[in-house]
Amino acid sequence: MSEEQNDGRMSFEEAVHFVQRQPGDAAFAAVPVFGERTDDEEQRAEGARVFILAGDGAGSYRLQFIAGPFFANAFAAHETMAADEIPDSVRELRFLPTRVEEAWLDEQVQILIQKLMQASGCMTPEMPDYANAPSPGASPETVFPVSFIGRQEPH
Repeated sequence: MSEEQNDGRMSFEEAVHFVQRQPGDAAFAAVPVFGERTDDEEQRAEGARVFILAGDGAGSYRLQFIAGPFFANAFAAHETMAADEIPDSVRELRFLPTRVEEAWLDEQVQILIQKLMQASGCMTPEMPDYANAPSPGASPETVFPVSFIGRQEPH
């Protein structure tokens, strides 16, 4: 078994079966978003795209898609997709088993990821405690360009 297969993450299909088994089970994947690429080897992610699979209690599932910059109370995307709307690019990701509470979905993206990691039991000592750190945030009216989440502007 390769290291990738033994890291606790599941394929999309495994994650779907996981979330359909027990109400309250969820699985998530997070993908960092980088700004304009530079030659800086120390370049850090500016935000993230978070994909949360959750069962609906009736044998189906949905995907919560949340994307936004770190340390901001504004999102570039915050939507729910039905099972048949989930793009192939998401189906290629690997998911960690976790649980999710509805209130977490309104948190800053780095705090949402921290809570999902804590609920998965995969927290590492290297991960900062964003939930208890003071941070300035953008106002709720702030809007980020659609290009931030990897979509093209409509023509």
